[in-house]
Amino acid sequence: MTAKAAEYAVPAGRIDAPRPQHTARSSDYSGLLRQVRDAGLLDRRPRYYVGKVAAVLLALVAGWTAFVLIGESWWQLGTAAFLAAVFAQLAFLGHDAGHRQITGRRNRDYLLGILFGNLAIGVGIGWWTSNHNRHHAHPNTEDADPDIMGVLAHSSLRARAGRGLRGVVFRYQGWLFFPMLLLEGWSLHFSSVRAIVRRDIPRRGLEAATLFAHAAGYLTVVFLVLPPLQAIVFTVVQQGLFGLYMGATFAPNHKGMEILPAGDNTDYLRRQVLTARNVRGGFVVDTAFGGLNYQIEHHLFPSMPRPNLRRAQPIVAAYCADLGVPYCETGVIASYAQSIGHLNTVGQSTRTTAAHA
Repeated sequence: MTAKAAEYAVPAGRIDAPRPQHTARSSDYSGLLRQVRDAGLLDRRPRYYVGKVAAVLLALVAGWTAFVLIGESWWQLGTAAFLAAVFAQLAFLGHDAGHRQITGRRNRDYLLGILFGNLAIGVGIGWWTSNHNRHHAHPNTEDADPDIMGVLAHSSLRARAGRGLRGVVFRYQGWLFFPMLLLEGWSLHFSSVRAIVRRDIPRRGLEAATLFAHAAGYLTVVFLVLPPLQAIVFTVVQQGLFGLYMGATFAPNHKGMEILPAGDNTDYLRRQVLTARNVRGGFVVDTAFGGLNYQIEHHLFPSMPRPNLRRAQPIVAAYCADLGVPYCETGVIASYAQSIGHLNTVGQSTRTTAAHA
């Protein structure tokens, strides 16, 4: 590893040996792909998704029905929490549609993404797909992965470059992380609208109309049922908890894993495995994380249907062990400890620099 790469690298809870130094063969990924395909793990799972979609939409209808029946009451904050969780589950379905995991057809999955994203929760599938594809192509890569170019610093090099308010956020980002997630829902809405205004996405008319339909429907129902103060508080709580839930499921995926320098040419298999972390758990964790707790398998095979990720995990882990490629898998609590610990370590580097300035 070069000195520049070492500046970015952050080992955190990986399993097995250090990163191999040999030049990777292009056949490494193709061999794993062959095993996964032969096991039928890239095949569509229509029955699973019919059941999952029905359950989530039923929960959505139940949540809004309860909201109307309860009426003017501060007990609606409980409804807000429930709907925040349902919105997150809809976002996971939108994520799957964006990767064509559901039908495997571009137009059909796009329309499902419009339903789950734009109409149901107000997050534009066009913006999200474009942004997320960049992340998948260059995970944890400086100046290429949009997920590490936002309000947080993932490398000490970037943290030390922060100035003004950004520098303050970088310095205390470990402590600020969860409070800032309360704004994540609003950020998703803002980014969706901005992409339309900037003409960054195709089908802008459809995207704009469906986002407007969601906003109009949401605000109309909330302000018709609740008096203004309760309506505002309900909206703030529901959107805040939605963002918190989403951010909390994304946090363990890559934070604290290897950060690659701009222009890095690591091969596809190692780039996806070394920068991702799996979170162990059974049915509850799989459901709560929307399958994203199998982050390594998802990054290696983005179009793999969600229920197949669990079955692919032992195949991928064994294959990586044979190659000597570190494979990180940990429990829920440890994953958060590693992620927040990494953010604190990076933030500490700015305080150390300031103390010696």
